[in-house]
Amino acid sequence: MLDPISRVRRFNRAVTSEVGALDTSFLGRGRPLGAARVLNAIGHGRSDVADLRDYLALDSGLMSRFLRSLEDEELVTTKPHPDDARRRIVRLTAAGRREFEAYETLSNAQAEQMLARTSQPDALLAAMDMVAAALARNRISIEQTDPRAEPSRHCLGEYYAELSRRFERGFDVTLSRDPDAADMISPRGAFFVALSDGLPLGCVGLKGNGGAVAEIKRLWVAPSARGLGLGRRLMQAAEDAARALSITTLRLDTNSALGEAMQLYRKTGWTEIARFNDDPYPDLFFEKQL
Repeated sequence: MLDPISRVRRFNRAVTSEVGALDTSFLGRGRPLGAARVLNAIGHGRSDVADLRDYLALDSGLMSRFLRSLEDEELVTTKPHPDDARRRIVRLTAAGRREFEAYETLSNAQAEQMLARTSQPDALLAAMDMVAAALARNRISIEQTDPRAEPSRHCLGEYYAELSRRFERGFDVTLSRDPDAADMISPRGAFFVALSDGLPLGCVGLKGNGGAVAEIKRLWVAPSARGLGLGRRLMQAAEDAARALSITTLRLDTNSALGEAMQLYRKTGWTEIARFNDDPYPDLFFEKQL
C-alpha cells in the first residue's frame, strides 16, 4: 500500500499532466498555462493588476512578464488607474476577448471529456470539490449578499435538502418560520455566503426585527468544505453584523440530529435556553449576549 506522501505526489503528477501545466502551448493556443490563466482572470472581470496578482498568487516580476507578453500579442492594454496613478488597470482588447472565449470553449470541452471518462462523475466532482476547498482555504471569502440571490438560493437549497435527509421525519421549509428569509435583508438583518473562486460553499442568516434581539438562521457548510473553520467564520460575520445593527442578544434553534452544529455553538459562547418559538423542527435552543 502506498504511503500518504507517495499518494499526494502521484495526484500532483496526474493533475499537472491533465491540465497541461508543462505545455508550452496550453490547449493549443500558442502560450503557456500561466499566461492563459492571466488572460482568463482578466476576462472574468479582474482588471486591477494588484488584485489580479494576489488572486493568482504571482510575484510582481512574473506578472509583469505575463502582461508584457499579452500586450505584445495585442490581447490586453494596461493603463494607470483614473483615480490612483500608482495602480494599473488591464483590459482585454477585441482580440483578447476572442481569445478568452476560445479558451472558455476549449476548457469546457476538456472538463466534459474528463467527466465522460469516469463511471462515477458525481464521486469525482465531490473529490474535486474537497481538494479545491482545502487547497484554497485561505482564499475563501465571506460576503454579505441578498438571500434571494442565486448563490444564496443554492446554499439554502442544499441546506434544506440536507435537513430532509438527516431529520427522521424529513424537512419542509414552508412549515418553518420565515421560509422566505425576508427578515435577513438589511437593515433588519443580513445574509452571508462563503465563496471559493465564485462557488458558494456555505451560508448563514441574521434574522432581525428592528429590536435588540435577533436570531441566527440557516447555518450551512458544504460537506466538501467542512473542517476548514467556515462555520465559525460565518457565525463571526453574523455576530459582527448584529453588533453593527445595535443588536445585543442573539438566539438560535437547532435539532439534536445536527451534532456538529451543537458542538460549534457550545464552543463559541452560546448558552442553552428554554424553547422560544413554535417551529416544529428544533428541539434545542441557544442564546448569546453580545
